[in-house]
Amino acid sequence: MRSRVIMVFAVVAVLLGGVLLVPAAYARLAGDDSSGGGGGGAGSVAAPSPTPPPPPTLAAGPVSVNFKGEFFSWALLDRETGTISGSPNMTATSSTESMIKAWIVSDYLRQLKDKEPSAALKEAARLAIIDSNDGAANKVHAAAGGSYKPSKSSTPDAVIQRAIKICGLTDTKRGNVEPYTGYWSFTRMSPRDAARLGDCIADGKAAGPKWTKWVLDQMSKVRGTTAAKDQKATYGGGRWGIINGLPKSITAQGPVSMKNGWTPLNYDGNWHVNCLAVNGKWSLAVMLRYSIKSSLDYGAQVCASVATQLVTPQPGAALKVPQQPAGKL
Repeated sequence: MRSRVIMVFAVVAVLLGGVLLVPAAYARLAGDDSSGGGGGGAGSVAAPSPTPPPPPTLAAGPVSVNFKGEFFSWALLDRETGTISGSPNMTATSSTESMIKAWIVSDYLRQLKDKEPSAALKEAARLAIIDSNDGAANKVHAAAGGSYKPSKSSTPDAVIQRAIKICGLTDTKRGNVEPYTGYWSFTRMSPRDAARLGDCIADGKAAGPKWTKWVLDQMSKVRGTTAAKDQKATYGGGRWGIINGLPKSITAQGPVSMKNGWTPLNYDGNWHVNCLAVNGKWSLAVMLRYSIKSSLDYGAQVCASVATQLVTPQPGAALKVPQQPAGKL
């Protein structure tokens, strides 16, 4: 009888010992051994920290816009690799309208090198960008050596010729619409070249080392909306389009510089709307022509939708554009 009792107690002791030994062993493996041993025990192994995902940016991807109009095209330049992606017709051209003012200002200031412009011309340069002021742009264009010469020649004026040479533009040429031939706003440019132009301004080639930061700063301060109260005959609100399609996760990374161009033209009955925006990682251009029976808001929403669809990774549903029958692309 006594031997059986001893055996039962031995079995129980083993079982209890096993139960108690498991958490003790686990604690030692996890580095929680409080025995104070200094040298021979197993050390703790920290779990590797997860690699944070890269911040959102714009990257090549599919874009679907239910667009009704004569012309829709876009191009995105990756400023880190130099790669350009876009719509199949991203080499086709349309008139630049006021989008070209960012180059006109840059071209003038680059020629000054380290000199300061007169107070009047510096203010004209500022207004040409932030308010898209036509009269101010004309003054800067003349000071840069530009000239308006009605002609059937396909050669752009000196200011635009320098854009082609300095920025490596391949699709840009002089507009040939009478009676506007030779006027800077009728310069024909493709979205591919417009994206290159944005990159050229951002990397310092356009305005030079002294003035690049100033130009980009003015482009980040573009003001005014598409509302009638902000749209005047010779200047107007231009803060809309691509900037409205970017989530805060991108705009919070740093300033986005922009310059839009927009005009309702009677000769073809179309709005000519162009959106250009650039930051440290990318340069995006969207160019449109659609009926003047539609609003400027429609073009602004199309530009915003393109930008939203190119956000990587996608933050959520893309902006919606007015639902209209598909037109020619």
